[in-house]
Amino acid sequence: MQRGSCLCGAVAFEITGPLRPAIACHCRQCRITSGHFWAATSAPDDEITFTCDDGLRWYQSSDTAKRGFCDQCGSSLFWKPEGQDRTAIAMGVLEEPSGLRVESHVFVEDKGAYYQIEDGLPQHQQFSGAEDA
Repeated sequence: MQRGSCLCGAVAFEITGPLRPAIACHCRQCRITSGHFWAATSAPDDEITFTCDDGLRWYQSSDTAKRGFCDQCGSSLFWKPEGQDRTAIAMGVLEEPSGLRVESHVFVEDKGAYYQIEDGLPQHQQFSGAEDA
């Protein structure tokens, strides 16, 4: 079982099943909500149990997805595509060690001009879903 929470603890959760390998998203929305790129894993919705959701709020960030955050401390926690039965979970909110590593980068054309991606991992121009968000 993997656990995670926001900075203040107003959102806390447990994940019972295995997590997918992490991806790093460099799209503009992820850069704005995270302050850099957003690294995330994902899990089926029925394997995520909230032990506290007092601060959890959702923002419809596009026509196709919404983002979950804590309304008390501001932590960016989740990305939920419409019509999907899985939710992406920010790597930074998981208890360590998670055992996960970033395995690829998506939306690399949109990355910030202030950094380079030089880790040798696969880079994709878009997110196809095959990257397992």
